[in-house]
Amino acid sequence: MSKLLSLTAGAALVVLATAPTAHAQTIRFGLKAGGSLSNLSGNLTNQSQYNNRLGFQAGAMLNFGLANDMFSIQPEVLYSQKGFKYADQQYTTALGTYHNTGSVRYDYLDVPVLVRLKVGSVFFEAGPQYSYLMNISTDRTQTFNGSVVGTAGSGTTDLSNVNRNEIGYVGGLGFQSTQGFLLGLRYNGAFTDFAKDGYSNNDFKNARNSVFQAYIGFLLGGK
Repeated sequence: MSKLLSLTAGAALVVLATAPTAHAQTIRFGLKAGGSLSNLSGNLTNQSQYNNRLGFQAGAMLNFGLANDMFSIQPEVLYSQKGFKYADQQYTTALGTYHNTGSVRYDYLDVPVLVRLKVGSVFFEAGPQYSYLMNISTDRTQTFNGSVVGTAGSGTTDLSNVNRNEIGYVGGLGFQSTQGFLLGLRYNGAFTDFAKDGYSNNDFKNARNSVFQAYIGFLLGGK
């Protein structure tokens, strides 16, 4: 994993170092923010108990325009909420009725390095992404016959059984006005498994983050 991270970081540095000199015609700074719809994918013990969770993402970007701005390289630094929502589960035994609700939020720092192709006002983007898990917030409530019997919540105190470093990919499309206004939709997937062996009784074995993002933004300098 360390070798993979080194190679990815090295490739990103090469791209950033060469982009301004490779006949770059414009360098723009921008800001963006939007919503996300996240869940877990992969070999999960009980996929049906995990539902999509609404989240938030925001950050900054640099756009290095090439070939009359038809192509560009765009590194970004984003705060991104991922995770899942527990299905509204209820089951009854001879003793009574159990009910389970709640959600889990993963706070990530995402660093994608994208190649963008712009045709008219429409653009397509794709590239690798490095993500760092900063925090896990759990909000889960279990009731029995209407009375709370258990809650769960955690922060950064115990992340030893999860992979905090994640390698993934991004692909999407959007609209960019000549004034620099952006409107986009992208998908964010992961190559790296979220959990290590033994985490949560291996319920998350081979689980990976899967996120759809919609955003608005603005690039200073337009085009």
